[in-house]
Amino acid sequence: MQRASRLKRELFLLAMEPPPGITCWQSPEQLDELRAQILGGADTPYERGIFNLEIVVPERYPFEPPKIRFLTPIYHPNIDSAGRICLDVLKLPPKGAWRPSLNISTLLTSIQLLMAEPNPDDPLMADI
Repeated sequence: MQRASRLKRELFLLAMEPPPGITCWQSPEQLDELRAQILGGADTPYERGIFNLEIVVPERYPFEPPKIRFLTPIYHPNIDSAGRICLDVLKLPPKGAWRPSLNISTLLTSIQLLMAEPNPDDPLMADI
C-alpha cells in the first residue's frame, strides 16, 4: 500500500514539475514498471540523444531502491552493454547510498549527471 501511494505521488510530481531533460511515466501493462527518457546534456558526447530507461519498482519500495537500466544502448564506463548502471544511490548500504528519502526524480537526475560526468574510479566497463 505504501509503495502504491508513494509512487502515485512521485509520478504526479514528475508530471507537474519534471527535472530538465527528464520525463517519466507508468507502463500501462505493469503498474510496478515505469519508463523514463533522459535527453543527452549539452556539451556532452550524448548531446541531442534521447535515452530510454526501464524502472522496476520493488515490492519493498521505498525501503529498497528501484532497479533502473538503459534500454537505449549507450557507450559509458559506468553502464554495461545490458544497460545496467553502476551508481551508489541504486544500491542498498553498506555498499550503496540508497535511502528511503530519495525518490525516482532524484535517481533520474543522478543518472543524468553521471552521463555528463562519468566516475572512472568505479567502472562497470573498464575498457571504455
